[in-house]
Amino acid sequence: MDSILRATRDKIASAAQYRCEYCQTSQEISGAQMHIEHIIPLSRGGSSDESNLCLACAWCNSYKWVQTHGRDPETHEEVPLFDPRTQHWHEHFYWSENGVYIIGLTAIGRATVDTLKMNNAFIVPARRHWVEAGWHPLQSQAPEDTQAE
Repeated sequence: MDSILRATRDKIASAAQYRCEYCQTSQEISGAQMHIEHIIPLSRGGSSDESNLCLACAWCNSYKWVQTHGRDPETHEEVPLFDPRTQHWHEHFYWSENGVYIIGLTAIGRATVDTLKMNNAFIVPARRHWVEAGWHPLQSQAPEDTQAE
């Protein structure tokens, strides 16, 4: 078993503002502890260096598992999954107008949404409640260029 120091876990969680770095779910509103996830899994040669670790919710972490690539549903090409350490969320994803669905903007975004089932039948109803309560999506997460859509 790989051992990640508590200080490293805390640093990653704090830097991610206690939100899943894939689907942006907040630990506070989900009520579920986030996981430290290996972007490149150890079984695929990844390390436990901070540059290969991110904060992930249980859903994203369980669907990602050891995958590093996914299939873009539009082009059917295999592409790398989103890497929260080297890529920016708003360049690959945006929220639907009602704030409930994550939409992929790029092949990487679409493949990640599909592979990690970021709009699964369990999280979407929860997001609806979070939106109604005014907790989600966070205003700072909405890209300026999609606000007018």
